[in-house]
Amino acid sequence: MPRMVTRGSAGRVPGTRRRRKQAVARKVPVLLVALVVAALPATGRAAVWTARPAQYPKVAVERDVPIKMSDGVTLFANVIHPADASGVAVPGRFPVLLTQTPYNKLATGLNFEDDYLVQRGYVQVIADVRGTGSSEGAWTSFGAREQRDGYELVEWAASLKRSWSNGRVGLHGTSYGAINQILTAAQHPVGLRAAFPIVPMSDSYRDVAVTGGQFDVSFIPSWLGLVTAAGELPPTYTPTNPSEAAGVMASHAQNVTAFQANLVAQGMVGGDPIFDGPFYRTRSPIEVIDKVRVPMFIVGGWYDLFQRGEPLLYQHLARNGVPTRLLMGPWYHTSASLDPGLPADGVPSIDELELRWMDHYVRGVPDPTLNKDIAPVTVFRLGSDHYTRFTSWPPKDTAFAPRYLTGNGLSGGSLIAGARGASGSDVVPWVPTAGLCSRSLAQWTAAGTMQGCENDQRLNDLMGVHYDMPVTSATRLAGPASLHLFLTTNGRDAPLTVRLEDVAPDGTSTQITAGWNLLSMRALTMSKTVKTGSWIVQPYHPFTKASVLPTPAGKVMELWVEINPTTAPIAAGHTLRLAIQQTDTPHLAPSIPEQMSIIGNMLTI
Repeated sequence: MPRMVTRGSAGRVPGTRRRRKQAVARKVPVLLVALVVAALPATGRAAVWTARPAQYPKVAVERDVPIKMSDGVTLFANVIHPADASGVAVPGRFPVLLTQTPYNKLATGLNFEDDYLVQRGYVQVIADVRGTGSSEGAWTSFGAREQRDGYELVEWAASLKRSWSNGRVGLHGTSYGAINQILTAAQHPVGLRAAFPIVPMSDSYRDVAVTGGQFDVSFIPSWLGLVTAAGELPPTYTPTNPSEAAGVMASHAQNVTAFQANLVAQGMVGGDPIFDGPFYRTRSPIEVIDKVRVPMFIVGGWYDLFQRGEPLLYQHLARNGVPTRLLMGPWYHTSASLDPGLPADGVPSIDELELRWMDHYVRGVPDPTLNKDIAPVTVFRLGSDHYTRFTSWPPKDTAFAPRYLTGNGLSGGSLIAGARGASGSDVVPWVPTAGLCSRSLAQWTAAGTMQGCENDQRLNDLMGVHYDMPVTSATRLAGPASLHLFLTTNGRDAPLTVRLEDVAPDGTSTQITAGWNLLSMRALTMSKTVKTGSWIVQPYHPFTKASVLPTPAGKVMELWVEINPTTAPIAAGHTLRLAIQQTDTPHLAPSIPEQMSIIGNMLTI
């Protein structure tokens, strides 16, 4: 996929050592692009497996089942049973799907209830995580005690004391209900057999909360508000147990100022939440993914909030030999579980994929063709409207090619194959409205704001600089990217937004992927930085308070920008564009102290 390096790449391509020295000395910008040579077609294979029909016509809901945790806090869950035509729960023992939600188990569409699976012989347990919905306790969003609850909930559901459980448990859920699957699976609770996380994050800091050192103001405050509102709905047990209900609601309300409001306020004034540290490490599945041993099928989206992390989770699981799959669709965060566009190209619906996964690993039904029928990696190729299969991620048949930046980026510079012809410098202006007419507005509001600009960036491209590479023969990009810059600023700090775009012959500019970084957060942790040869593929910035570097005005500084992974074919006659702006409004906002350091500044690259 694309790898970007700007002004002075330290990479080496065989046979170009002399040219590389010249590039470094002259600080020539270079875009490193990953080109896919081969892929497995997603079409042309007959499906051996057929989804079995529903065995039970209805489901029956057992509400507000109390589950006491080891610290004395009681969580409440709904238990959804297969039911006969009259709606009566069918007796017997079934495999169990555990779902943990902060959005209130009563909220249709937010509680991750899956009648499709229940009607095919599963019992689903939907628990309100502590401090949310009807459950007691204080919510701290994936805190250590909440993670322990996941372990205890699995063992409760697997216990044969439950008259409806056969002792085999799978994990089910989307978003928050996907993230806690990984945190739970890493603890190895007895009875857990498999997981199917849909749009899980890997890193709570880098994937969503604070991107490139700036606070995600388009999503985090509204998301915290959603959890808060869902927690203030009166529990359904209020009429029969009013004192318990009153205590729970009062506790939830008190926690708003102690946790939710405090988190946002401290971040915006430049406090600890704006920096990476123990708070985020505790809540990041990437920190424990190497402990996961149960089969895990990851579903993600190229326009998802967690676009960065979903392939990373898969890579860790595959490297550790855990049975795993990765499906990446053309989806935003709120649309992935609805799987619009599936089935297509031989790719079944997500319901059917999960049924097959759970039937094999949780229900225990042998599926000898599963590995043959479902490729390790299935990805939607943006711009092609088709799916492609790969045996790994990034694809094995990938070649990295540098493209150097040259010309006047304000009027339209170029991406060229060699450093020898590259020259000049460009000024990236401060334009506070940059980002308003871009895919960022849709992606980082979880598709909450769709105004048309998500499919055409050309107006947004006018708010910075851009560099174009005409494509004469079809080119396929697949993987992560990086941009290497040498730059100066006339202020005390500066944000940077980088976009890769596919420009059609009619001028329509479609964003493929993007990346962000504050200049003061440019320090690298080389032990976690991914390299291919001498090229940096995925730069890893510590983003800690201790790693903040001074940004003296007028001094040349080096910056690597991590760009989220993607896959996209660029058709012949189209143009690959690298667009650079400073701001990404309203997606990102620096802390208030940072705003005083960057407003009105000019960047020179």
